Amino acid sequence: MNRDIDIALLRAFTSVIDTGSVTAAARLLNRTQAAVSLQIKRLEDVLGQSLFQREHRRLTLTPAGERLLANAQRLVALNDAVFGQMTTREFEGEVRFGVPTDIVRTYIPPILRRFNTAWPRVRVTLQLGNSSRLLDAYERGEIDLTLTTDQTADARSETLRVDRLVWVGAPQGSAHKSDPLPLAIGDQTCRWRPVVLEALRKENREWRLVLELSNQVAQDATVSADIAVSTELRDSASPSLTVLSPDSGLPQLPEFMINMHAPMPGSNPIADALAAHIRAEFKQRFGEKPKPKRIRAAVKREPAPTV
Repeated sequence: MNRDIDIALLRAFTSVIDTGSVTAAARLLNRTQAAVSLQIKRLEDVLGQSLFQREHRRLTLTPAGERLLANAQRLVALNDAVFGQMTTREFEGEVRFGVPTDIVRTYIPPILRRFNTAWPRVRVTLQLGNSSRLLDAYERGEIDLTLTTDQTADARSETLRVDRLVWVGAPQGSAHKSDPLPLAIGDQTCRWRPVVLEALRKENREWRLVLELSNQVAQDATVSADIAVSTELRDSASPSLTVLSPDSGLPQLPEFMINMHAPMPGSNPIADALAAHIRAEFKQRFGEKPKPKRIRAAVKREPAPTV
């Protein structure tokens, strides 16, 4: 006797995998944590197998869960594709999308997956870099829309999320105790660089550069080796690194915004559609948009490093 599997149960399962926790999946699906947990339990009852196990407060897939994952993703994607094809207009073409390297891992995969399901004939070309370079490319017309991380916003941008900049180090590392402080940081165009160095100056903390490169992979590798510390947005901190607590002796860092720069509505329908998916992703995760700060902060001159 054939039995049907409820797509909503499979969506709950794949959302937990996409976000890393039941709590985050509940925000994504706009449901309560208890409701998502119940859906996972119902799916396990239907299949007669456990799909998750807890290890050190983290959810990991059981062998049965690993077998289910690929098929569950295909079924959810097929469901969304059918619904999208039957209820939305068809687009063809290309949209050029700029994303800062430090947030691409956290936010972009589910956005691209759902956008591709809704408009499979649209090619999304990603351009990665730091916020300053991406904004320059957007203003030159080289990309159609871009996300940036900024301390402030202006009338041309739309604030999607406010997150705090935090210090990160290697697990059980000791680099943050070194004097002068070894830093892995972006180049002169990095938006975080002057903020981080000013915070150290105010605390009279000496520092030295170990890595000066706007490349997230290189920074994470340097920090993982425990030869430097770096900074990342809290929501996007690499799971392989440790967010350093206030008692680490490092100064507190300010909040940054994730802003979206998009063309005027109606001027580029494909970019409008991608922007709508981006807004929906942030709203599902975090609720209503935060109020942006409109006052421009003064940029202080970078102090000289300790050699």
